[in-house]
Amino acid sequence: MGLRPRAFALDMDGTVYRGDEPIPGAAGFVAALADGGIPYVFLTNNSSRGVGHYLRKLRGMGISAAKENVLTSATATFRYLDSHEKGSRVMLLGTPEFEAEAREAGIDAVDTDPDVVLLSFDRTITYAKINAAYRALRAGARFVATHPDDLCPAEDGYDIDVGPFIRMLESMTGAKATVVGKPNPLMLEMAAGAMGVAPRDVVMVGDRLYTDIRMAAEAGNESFLVLTGEATEGDAAVSEWKPTHVVGSVADIAPYLGL
Repeated sequence: MGLRPRAFALDMDGTVYRGDEPIPGAAGFVAALADGGIPYVFLTNNSSRGVGHYLRKLRGMGISAAKENVLTSATATFRYLDSHEKGSRVMLLGTPEFEAEAREAGIDAVDTDPDVVLLSFDRTITYAKINAAYRALRAGARFVATHPDDLCPAEDGYDIDVGPFIRMLESMTGAKATVVGKPNPLMLEMAAGAMGVAPRDVVMVGDRLYTDIRMAAEAGNESFLVLTGEATEGDAAVSEWKPTHVVGSVADIAPYLGL
């Protein structure tokens, strides 16, 4: 593998667990990182749940995690809005948990006449929400989305994620969404900052070529594609975004590090 990495960014859905089931060996790999003094941050594009949910989920699976170890696309998006849209009125399309987290982060949430429409992975989405967003975007509101994923891993397959809704609203309104989550390098930079390392020193581990691996490849970072989620080895062979390594699961990474 070359020089020993200084830090790891670990995707969650499809990488350390799938649905409510941990990936075998994931807890042991994270423990090996901790024992080896290698910092790590868990990244997820799933914006439907708050940081507290992921902490409880990881800990319940025996995976060591603290608040500073978890970065969601929702958290990253709130930070983006604070930097680029401070003071803007924001229409939220998200779960009640997402909306509560947005307000806690200081987002000025409104139901009418927004400056920004913020679309997240909304399992409570309704026609009324979609139509309100459509009208706001047609009236000139700016369009921001938490992440681009088409599908979200579930125990029995996949669920439709936010990507199709982004494309629908873009095609109907002519607005172009600013997408904050992976593969936006902003997520990698935030993760590096949380670990106190340079972005180039972060190794990305994930199961998706068009988010996890693309982010690493475009940033010039080392990466591991795990085959416990969406992508297959065949997908990797034909993808324009090439992982540095392809492994069966996170449990197969430790030998690369001598852990």
